[in-house]
Amino acid sequence: MTHPAVEVAHLRIQFPGSQAPAVSDVSFHIDAGECLALVGESGSGKSLTALSLLGLVPPGADQRVETLRVAGVDTGGFSPLQWRSLRGTRVGLVSQDALVSLDPLRRIEEEVAEVLEIARPKLSREERSRRVTRALEMAAMPDPEYRRRQYPHELSGGMRQRALIASALAGNPEVLIADEPTTALDSLTQSHILDLLSSLKRSGLALLLVSHDLHLVSQLADRIAVMRGGVILEQGSSAEVFNRPRHPYTGELVAAVAKRRSAITVTPDASPLALSWQGIHRRYQGPDGTPTQALRDVSFQVRSGTTLGIVGQSGSGKSTLGRILMALETPDSGVVELFGQPWSSEREKARRPRRGAIQLIEQNPLDALDPRWTVRRIVEEALELDTSSDGTPGERLLETLGLVGLAPELLGRRPHQLSGGQRQRVAIARALARKPSVLILDEPVSALDAVVQAQILTLLGSLQRDLGLTLILISHDLGVIAHLSDEVLVLLEGEAIESGPLERILDNPSHAHTRALLEASRAL
Repeated sequence: MTHPAVEVAHLRIQFPGSQAPAVSDVSFHIDAGECLALVGESGSGKSLTALSLLGLVPPGADQRVETLRVAGVDTGGFSPLQWRSLRGTRVGLVSQDALVSLDPLRRIEEEVAEVLEIARPKLSREERSRRVTRALEMAAMPDPEYRRRQYPHELSGGMRQRALIASALAGNPEVLIADEPTTALDSLTQSHILDLLSSLKRSGLALLLVSHDLHLVSQLADRIAVMRGGVILEQGSSAEVFNRPRHPYTGELVAAVAKRRSAITVTPDASPLALSWQGIHRRYQGPDGTPTQALRDVSFQVRSGTTLGIVGQSGSGKSTLGRILMALETPDSGVVELFGQPWSSEREKARRPRRGAIQLIEQNPLDALDPRWTVRRIVEEALELDTSSDGTPGERLLETLGLVGLAPELLGRRPHQLSGGQRQRVAIARALARKPSVLILDEPVSALDAVVQAQILTLLGSLQRDLGLTLILISHDLGVIAHLSDEVLVLLEGEAIESGPLERILDNPSHAHTRALLEASRAL
């Protein structure tokens, strides 16, 4: 009898000191050429379940399972050496956190080649090099010959994610575990990766897709398992789960996809300027000494109480612009003004008293949060800097956690002990603790499931109305941009190719690249 490519029966994982198991009685199978999607809120046990297929459950956890077959191999009683022989060769993994998954001391070509050295040790150096380039091309890496010589910190978040995908595909695995594989990617690249995964599935690859992106799931998954609290609530075909959900939570997930905002609630021309930048240029030095133009003559004005959405492909300069607006980087030329006063041209000593007025939520929360600190200390540090609030420190702490839906039980945990969505919410809480006037959000909900994503976007909208916040929303997701933005700025290879009111950009874009982004987004 032919076994499924993946077979799990009655998986249970519990951590020491925890009253309830993190994963409880989970069972599923994946046939060759089939995609099963695990969906659910952050912290539901999706990623932990996926890691169990690679023998990567955290040390100290008590794992019990009746059946665990991966790539047709019974892994019960596997030694560490046997697990290592399986990883990367017969089973590939695309992790959720690209920044921490890539070695900061190794170039991208070394990361991808490592898999080939294990899976195909007899390949010549020239053939290995060709396969590295081919894997990067398959993952839609722009200019792969150039990017392969760079280090992870020199790439955008989306490019790092594509490097991870290339590394996972290089060994030609039989099973691919994709944990949020398109989180940091723009709609055009998402569409390419979706086509790639679909073709791999047709060729016989068994795919476990861990995702909160219901658009991606609907396009790729044959079957869906909905998880919450470590338990699979329901499991069925994609059509059944999307069209006839049996569990109330599944219905909530399907209904929670962010929708386009119906009307602009402020009149931009009637508000004073909050943030403006003129003629911003920024260049970086490439691995071969050649300068790379990250931003080229970018200018815009944002009025108080409005939201500017900055959209573009990964590597277009979005995050670089956000860091310059925060004065974390200095432009090569051009100026930034905050509430009509010099900002980018000031010395840090002069800027420091005004730093509370402008806050940043970064794209990679694991990199942004101190790994040694607990959630309590991370948020309390920001609260201590804000002396304008009433109430006891404990009351203010709980109030801030409540704003972003974080349970008080998480106060004693450190970032690595949180799910991706929980880390993102801690980062949002830390920024909101300073009660800023301007909030720069770099992919603020990319790691969150549909329900929490909608809650955070609604929260940001209500905070903007109540406090008069000015938002700079950086995202590759046009659905998120449309949910909050009054105006939109489109970047392509460091240039502002189009800008204007939200309705005009979405309904009548003038640039071909903007039209392509919209078409790809609608297709997803």
